[in-house]
Amino acid sequence: MLRTQTSAAARRPGRLILTGLAILVASFVVFGTVLVQQITERTVRDNLSGTPAVTALVIGSVDVPPPTVTDVRQVRAVPGVAEAVARVSTGVSIGEGYLNLQSDPGTGPLTTVRVIEGSYPDQPGEIAITPRTAERLGLSVGTTTSGTGGELTTPAPLTVTGLVESSADAGYDAYAPDSAVIAWARLTTVERVDVRVAPGASTDAVRQRVTAAVAGQPIRSGAEVREAEAQAAAEQVGRLFILVGMFVSIAVVAAALVVTSTFRIVFAQRMRQLALLRAVGASRATLVGALTAEGALTGLVAGVVGVAGALTLGYALPAILRATGHAVSSPGLPLAAAVTVVIGAVVITVLAVLAPALSAARVSPLEALRAASVTAGSRGIGVSRLVFGSLLAVGAVLAAVGTISQLPKPDQSDYDPSMPLLLLVGSGAMAFFALVALGPLLVRPVLAVVGWPLRQLGPLGRMSVGGIGGAPRRAAAVSVVVALGVTLISGVVIGGASLQILADREMALSAPTDFEVTSNGGTLPPAVVTRAEAAHGALARVVPYRMVDDARLLRGADKLGDVESGYPTSDLDLAALPSTGDLDVAQGALTDRGPGRIVLNSWVARDAGLRAGDTVTLAVATRTVDVRVAAVLPGDGPLHAGILADPTDLDRLGVPAAYTGLLADAAGAGEDGRTAGVRALRQAIGGSDGVGLAVLADERDRNDALVRTLVWIAVGLVGLTVLIAVVGVGSTTALSVVERVRESGLLRAIGLSRTGLRTMLTVESGLYGVIGATIGLVLGIPYAWLAVQTLGIEAPLTAPLLPLAGLFVVLVGLTALAGVLPARRASRVSPVVALGSDN
Repeated sequence: MLRTQTSAAARRPGRLILTGLAILVASFVVFGTVLVQQITERTVRDNLSGTPAVTALVIGSVDVPPPTVTDVRQVRAVPGVAEAVARVSTGVSIGEGYLNLQSDPGTGPLTTVRVIEGSYPDQPGEIAITPRTAERLGLSVGTTTSGTGGELTTPAPLTVTGLVESSADAGYDAYAPDSAVIAWARLTTVERVDVRVAPGASTDAVRQRVTAAVAGQPIRSGAEVREAEAQAAAEQVGRLFILVGMFVSIAVVAAALVVTSTFRIVFAQRMRQLALLRAVGASRATLVGALTAEGALTGLVAGVVGVAGALTLGYALPAILRATGHAVSSPGLPLAAAVTVVIGAVVITVLAVLAPALSAARVSPLEALRAASVTAGSRGIGVSRLVFGSLLAVGAVLAAVGTISQLPKPDQSDYDPSMPLLLLVGSGAMAFFALVALGPLLVRPVLAVVGWPLRQLGPLGRMSVGGIGGAPRRAAAVSVVVALGVTLISGVVIGGASLQILADREMALSAPTDFEVTSNGGTLPPAVVTRAEAAHGALARVVPYRMVDDARLLRGADKLGDVESGYPTSDLDLAALPSTGDLDVAQGALTDRGPGRIVLNSWVARDAGLRAGDTVTLAVATRTVDVRVAAVLPGDGPLHAGILADPTDLDRLGVPAAYTGLLADAAGAGEDGRTAGVRALRQAIGGSDGVGLAVLADERDRNDALVRTLVWIAVGLVGLTVLIAVVGVGSTTALSVVERVRESGLLRAIGLSRTGLRTMLTVESGLYGVIGATIGLVLGIPYAWLAVQTLGIEAPLTAPLLPLAGLFVVLVGLTALAGVLPARRASRVSPVVALGSDN
């Protein structure tokens, strides 16, 4: 029996490849993921350490008091120390903005920057800056400004002597030797000391001398520090790949379902042969064993080919990237992982083949007397499967109800998402396996709806729909995998859109425009506002505002809330800001704000016990004005204001007319427009003391980039399941073409053209995608809503119709394309040969 089955598989290698194609892809993906993780971790370890390679010793740790300036001098005096660099950074407030001043030698083995213009500073009060910092702050080589930082409280001059290139350029980076930074900022401690040992000196001996010189300070080797830095970065990569592993596991489950479906088709094509084996004495157990061995052989071949393909690409890709100038490390040779993947492929394939093998082994020996080699498959499901699937469906609903019951209540501050997330995952898993069990019962109703337009197109459409409906179990097995992929992708798309709206809302509060000019607690000189409003070529809009920090809410003579000093209150004109449309309200309407009507953020409303429509007294110092609450925001207020009041109300409260800050947008797009806006505002500020400029657009860009990156990573990972689904559709269509050779020949004999046959089979293949995508969207949208709500992030449910429609069309197109080659093969068969074929 075993020789019979293995020789049959060897005679038809095409069928063997088609049967194991999904496992081959899954093996490639799993082992490829292992190699990608190794490549990423090795690249991080080799290239992303912040400690220079020549650093022999590092003094200091975040867990103990930092080294002092005296310690630095003592270390430099130790015999055998060639160089000791104090690493320290301090924030510097300058009239035009902010600088992060960092110590770096600028030259020698321990430097981390490279001078590209001018010279590196060597005196206190001299700095080198990055190119983007120069553009943003309008500084150039030779420019002198002033600022305060560290222990320095009175402004001192800072002269730019050069431009440097560093590993990161945030737009506010400056560098100088440690002695210059320490002297200018009047520092007494440093963060750590990097030590380079002189050539020929013993590192151990130098370490002992340094330990004696700085008693009590921890000393680590440079290798230890670099390993710790690389390990920290690698741990981040490891956590990311835990998430990747979850999605890969889902793809493996999808591959198992596809393989189960393809084995059912293959065994159905060989029913006459299996019946003959039963007729000549093969028992059911023997038949099951032989078919299982065939599955193991299929899994072994697919696993080996998939691992070999991943290993080839895993070594070739880094080499290609290095040839193009990218610092990418090669992976190792994880033999244990390779063997594990191959064994896993065999085990999964064996598990996937068991159900079809048990079903095929029940064939009656009398089937050998049938003229056809294919026995019609069952269209329904058994009672036990129906009961099991129904129980799973009920469990999924109950778990979803439990999730909804534990969602955070309004204003709940101690919400823990752990249990609701666990219930949600359980509900999704039970829903999926219920879909697997009950899929054949769902195919016909879904097909009746989605296939109606095709049936109206004539005989080809009706035959395509009939071909799918005639084998509901096969259609369900493949469509369920497609549905799984669509559910995951639609959930990611909907969740990403909801998170983007939430991020836009948060940015509308914390960064409503590109720039903010503040007076650091004082008031802006009127000339600053006038000059900013006149810079029409560089600034699109300028919105000045007043902010007071001691406004109180009263009811009669009683103060509301627990805050003694009062709430921050602003008269910012929301209507003048383009981001106002991104704001949401928990109560009332923002358009109701006006004279005598205020807007509260959620915390102030809770603290004062107010709701939209309540009347209250707003007080500043001894003056009061009666107001009504027009709206309550769901979170913080713009620029962290607790109360938004009308300008006329602040006038009645005696607030000075001078503005405390202004917001502005760049007139031009991109980095050039932003730089022009920064320069215009800097000119408007001039030499005004205590006036600072913040580029809010940088924060908004970083936030948008993070959201987009997370969404695309998630879509890419979920795409693995879709890839398996498309492979399953292709292999299923190819095998069904072989199964239906006589049917295709009969259709050709009664007049169906080759083009018509190709079209019919391609449409059938696309219908797998239509059914799966329909079911996936029906499941994906509610589960995406539950996931967003379960996280407790107060993001609104957003269903982006265009991306979801595009997802539907792309999935249908991919599944249809998967059937093109099998359809072409079927159309090339001669009607005479097909009618005489016994498959």
